[in-house]
Amino acid sequence: MSSIRKILIANRGEIAVRIMQTARRLGISTVAVYSDADVQAPHVTLADEAIRIGAGPVGESYLVIDNILDAARQTNADAIHPGYGFLSENADFAEAVQKAGLIFIGPDAEAISLMGNKAAAKRRMIEAGVPCVPGYEDADQSDERLIEAANDIKFPIMVKAAAGGGGRGMRLVQDMDELKNALVTARSEAANAFGSDELILEKAIIYPRHVEIQVFADRHGQVVHLGERDCSVQRRHQKVIEESPCPVMTAELRADMGAAAVEAARNINYVGAGTVEFLLDQSGAYYFLEMNTRLQVEHPVTEMVTGLDLVELQIKVAQGETLDLKQEDVSLDGHAIEVRLYAEDPNNDFMPATGKIVAWRPVTMDNVRFDGGVVEGQDISPFYDPMVAKVIAYGDDRETARKRLVEALRQTALLGPATNRDFLVTCLEKETFIKGEATTAFIGETFGETGYTAEPVGHEMAALQGVLHFIHDRGQALDRAISVPDALKNFSTTGALQTPYSLLIGEESFDLTVSSAQAGSYQVDITFEEGAETLLVETHDDEQVTPDVSLSFNVNNKIFKSRAVFDANVLFHAMQSADTAIFLSSINQLHVTDDGADGSAGGLVTAPLHGRVIEVFVKVGDKVEEGQKLAVVEAMKMQHEIFSEVEGDVIDVRIVSDQQVSVNDLMIEIAEEDAGDKEDA
Repeated sequence: MSSIRKILIANRGEIAVRIMQTARRLGISTVAVYSDADVQAPHVTLADEAIRIGAGPVGESYLVIDNILDAARQTNADAIHPGYGFLSENADFAEAVQKAGLIFIGPDAEAISLMGNKAAAKRRMIEAGVPCVPGYEDADQSDERLIEAANDIKFPIMVKAAAGGGGRGMRLVQDMDELKNALVTARSEAANAFGSDELILEKAIIYPRHVEIQVFADRHGQVVHLGERDCSVQRRHQKVIEESPCPVMTAELRADMGAAAVEAARNINYVGAGTVEFLLDQSGAYYFLEMNTRLQVEHPVTEMVTGLDLVELQIKVAQGETLDLKQEDVSLDGHAIEVRLYAEDPNNDFMPATGKIVAWRPVTMDNVRFDGGVVEGQDISPFYDPMVAKVIAYGDDRETARKRLVEALRQTALLGPATNRDFLVTCLEKETFIKGEATTAFIGETFGETGYTAEPVGHEMAALQGVLHFIHDRGQALDRAISVPDALKNFSTTGALQTPYSLLIGEESFDLTVSSAQAGSYQVDITFEEGAETLLVETHDDEQVTPDVSLSFNVNNKIFKSRAVFDANVLFHAMQSADTAIFLSSINQLHVTDDGADGSAGGLVTAPLHGRVIEVFVKVGDKVEEGQKLAVVEAMKMQHEIFSEVEGDVIDVRIVSDQQVSVNDLMIEIAEEDAGDKEDA
């Protein structure tokens, strides 16, 4: 048994911070690695030492094995923790670490390799007697064989990347017409994400729950499970909400599924932390899905209901210690729920969002945990997963945990890039979730084909944002004045102090005038296409606009609360109605503008997000149809297809494959064919 003195964390963000916290408590020194895009990241400053390993793209930094091993040698680290993502399930990395004479805090390379390929893993589980979904996992990857297998399985089916996870390379296919395109896109996405385009097919289990079992094993033959997590609330096969225990779990079913998970781990001589994932159908039947050979993103909910530190257990097992834990010692007390707070825009098909975090104020509450990896002023990079933090709430029962989590989200200020916070609150407040009835179909059934849409801005919201601008502008003017008596602060020779604004809020523009006869009282006159409206806004909290203060407003006898901050004349804020207790809008970027809305449309095809161009399908001179695919952009490991909104001729193509683009960059210009041309043709 060798004692670990110094751990290099081969990862970034919140998981790197999480590992460092446990290591520090155990008296173990830590080494951070970072890319050029992560110079500001908190894991860099939290570590005892930090080593640069390359440029921003993962292929030049966090995925370069030699650079990470060099960093370990430079710092005399004796162990490496891979976290999750990146190289955490890369068998070559685990083997390279061990060959370098270092301790890999994870399973052996053989187990990673076996379970990292869905096809091989499924074959092994079938041999071990673990229930599996009917499907195809053979070596013949020709379209002909896959089509034949799909017909044998019967639609609907799932097309999956054999080497992947996290929803990449995964497609639900309803019929043969969808299959060929699904094979092409799944292969492309899998090859780019995992370096392998091998696919498997599985019978689609309709309305299942996604239930996973946390297992732990040492090198002395001890294997236990730590109960289950329900991860059914997913979007695009990526988890959104996780909880423990599963709302429909019984003691008998937990024992049965737990025994299957333990057998799966024991069959491959597994060591360390691992997660065996199952689909649980409405009849109580369950089927092996995959095994994640690492610490899971959602491990905190297990920690909160078991009272165990899973990172500490990982370190002890890696040191060769025996698990001081028997199955009968494991109990699940209370309930924990976790959400993933992402920098993404729910109103724009959940496109990843980038930009500077201008305010980050996680609330401090009993039984609420924030696992975060960002600091105020840091830029959200286009190179990595857009998760900002995990928010976890615990309660003696499920409803207490749920309510506590909702309140924590409402009181937390994250201003800058668009986030999914309002979407998370909405999901947690839906009756289906409250009743514990959510399946993997929950988000699709709840929000439909059009997806999530925030509440419209409305005149009350526009008035409030105008007042916030007014307060801010007045404060700046007073700061420039040497001394202004209170009686003169709102004085104007023409009566009440008046300021006109033209505000762009999302895609809506508002022309309004804010006037104030006295501090704390404001009249807002709004003009719009259908007419005009006057609103009265009152507040006692109008001395400053800061995210540290929750401002309270009365708008026509309706109470609102806001947290806001200005950055470069852009107002970032979150608004909440005390009456309805729900967010009325997403966190908004609100610009003072001269002419209202701007933006490209039609023939000007701009990048919807920061990312890398995977493929371009058109060239100058091509004729394109409305709805024709123009390009594919990859961001945060997901591929986004770009389609033409018009019919016309391509007159400019400014992108090539493997090029990095930023949001709103002009990619392709199309000369739109007008109605007259179409009729003449």
